Amino acid sequence: MLKKWKQLNSKIVHKNPWWTYKLDEFEIPGGVRGEYHHVFTHGSSMIIPRLDDERILLVKQYRYLCDRESIEFPCGSVKSGSDYLQTAHAELQEESGFCAGKMAQIGEFNPYNGVTSEICRVFLATGLEKAISTPDATEEFELLRRTPGEIDALIRDGIIWDGMTLAACLLARGRITG
Repeated sequence: MLKKWKQLNSKIVHKNPWWTYKLDEFEIPGGVRGEYHHVFTHGSSMIIPRLDDERILLVKQYRYLCDRESIEFPCGSVKSGSDYLQTAHAELQEESGFCAGKMAQIGEFNPYNGVTSEICRVFLATGLEKAISTPDATEEFELLRRTPGEIDALIRDGIIWDGMTLAACLLARGRITG
């Protein structure tokens, strides 16, 4: 078994509604001490919305940090006072304009374990019905409908490059058809 590090101190450097930037002091076995900068979140929920015809809904949106458009599954941060399932339902409606009759968790992952403790839970949404989309002021979405085979081609061609969407695709293998 690998030896655990000991946290000596932790302080908040910056906090906003989505995440908290922390600075920890730690000691590793053998007595070496250091600093670890990391991001704490309450997690995120990513939704794979499957239509009755087995096509999958994705959203295209502009990503500021990369200065380019990205094709992704709807996803959002779990806010304080909410939970993963509530977040999944809210983000699906906000980003796609659909609500789900059934929302089933199919897996979870950490998107960047050297930088954040965030856990993203992935949900398969079925029984979709049209609803009112209510994106935030900073969000603009184009809704796409693709078959699982078309999604695989978009990944192979480098058109889908969002890491969280790629991870969710792996978790959904064999679950998004039929």
